[in-house]
Amino acid sequence: MAASTHTVTNQAPPLVGYDVFAADRALGEAVVRHLDPELLEGAREELSALGRTTGSAQVQEWGALANENPPKLRTHDRYGNRIDEVDFHPSWHRLLGKGVSAGLTSAWTRPGGHVRRAAGFVVWTQAEAGNGCPLSMTHAAVPALRTDPALAAEWEPRLTATVYDQELRPAAQKAGVLFGMGMTEKQGGSDVRANTTEARPLAEDGTYALTGHKWFCSAPMSDGFLVLAQAPGGLTCFLVPRVLADGTRNVFRIQRLKDKLGNRSNASSEVEFDGTWARRVGEEGRGVRTIIGMVAATRLDCVLGSASLMRQAVAQAIHHCTYREAFGGRLVDKPLMRNVLADLALESEAATTLAMRLAAAYDDGSEQERAFLRLAVPAAKYWVTKRCTPVAVEALECLGGNGYVEESGMPRLLRESPLNSIWEGAGNVQALDVLRALQREPGALDAYLREVGRSRGADHRLDGAIKNLLTELADLDGIEARARRLVERIALVLQGSLLVRYAPPEVADAFCASRLGGDWGAGFGTLPHSLDLATVVERARPVA
Repeated sequence: MAASTHTVTNQAPPLVGYDVFAADRALGEAVVRHLDPELLEGAREELSALGRTTGSAQVQEWGALANENPPKLRTHDRYGNRIDEVDFHPSWHRLLGKGVSAGLTSAWTRPGGHVRRAAGFVVWTQAEAGNGCPLSMTHAAVPALRTDPALAAEWEPRLTATVYDQELRPAAQKAGVLFGMGMTEKQGGSDVRANTTEARPLAEDGTYALTGHKWFCSAPMSDGFLVLAQAPGGLTCFLVPRVLADGTRNVFRIQRLKDKLGNRSNASSEVEFDGTWARRVGEEGRGVRTIIGMVAATRLDCVLGSASLMRQAVAQAIHHCTYREAFGGRLVDKPLMRNVLADLALESEAATTLAMRLAAAYDDGSEQERAFLRLAVPAAKYWVTKRCTPVAVEALECLGGNGYVEESGMPRLLRESPLNSIWEGAGNVQALDVLRALQREPGALDAYLREVGRSRGADHRLDGAIKNLLTELADLDGIEARARRLVERIALVLQGSLLVRYAPPEVADAFCASRLGGDWGAGFGTLPHSLDLATVVERARPVA
């Protein structure tokens, strides 16, 4: 019998077997705030069921397996026939199936659908962020297709269904479908007007043959794709089905899968079109305007995805520090560690609160809320997604060496954290989009100022930040070089105004003192020591 060399002690238990939704107070309060009362009971039951599934040991294992076994491309079958298929680990299909069945592609078809879906997206992608990509694009394809009522009538019922069918068959034979998107090309990147893919009209009205390539085509296993190509009338949006109505495969040549930093479970690809059959969506030459509804929706999902990653990182850090002891006491009770955790919790709650406010604006649908989204979505996309990586790094550090080990799950969060800042337009693209809204759409700024103005007089630091922002906005000449600074302030003021209205006083006070009042250092853990940081940390603690 081997002698025992030591006893394992002072280790935090796994954060597992808990309701991810119920444990997130900021998210739960946002759902109550933004949903009609008659929808609340059903929404809470639905989200708690999803939260328990997300927090289960089984689903967490699926997430790990999907990332440890990334997708593989099969260009040909055993006989040499071109098939261009992507094989996934069974865990990926289980995750994606759960996400579809939970309604994460059906926001457009039910009351309060965007708030309910947004909360579910924040919860579910904490288990595994990669499956959020096809869920997001399938959800976001709806507004683009609605520019063509006939296409919308054909495809929308399948896009918003809660049935996941992974087989490649004609869409008419499937109860539910997934969509991907192909916009960028090698020579242009974010400058999609530089695209060279050619669309040649066919005899049947509204149909074209595409020839060209896409440098980034997301979710290549999907049933359909929205792509941009140059038609005779200019850059145009097209729907490319993966399988044609007669059951034959459309020409959709997957050249390779991207070997990415993170997001390993999800397939991103390079594809070629060679006489590929496509249906026009919208008018010729109006491709960007047609697809912009999809882009706006996926940008909001980038904000939601970053809020999800931040929440999981902060939950893991606080959970670890609650159980781990050092230097004579629990880490969570040490003043310096408490400052770090509270600072991280503020960033997480501000991100969640802003993301859910944007989702509520989609449900409202009024002209004022649409104008608000025009400015607020790119500003939030710019700022929230950029805060994700520093939060993930600091949260990992809270676990020390344990956090640097793959088994902790923290390295996966860290690798995932930059993605949402890059996807759907990186930082400069978002900043320039904000400038365009300011210069071309005065209603957007009016809607934004009306929103933040609801909190005026509640906190002197917020009032001062609004005043300073108005000074910056008064001069838009030559503003491009300082656009990032301006957009950061737009986002922070909006977050501060929401927290002052909706968050507990301890949270709002700490946010305004640090982010708006300037009493903050360059790193996390530099909040004013006089604040009630223990309450901020306790609010963010996940109760397993």
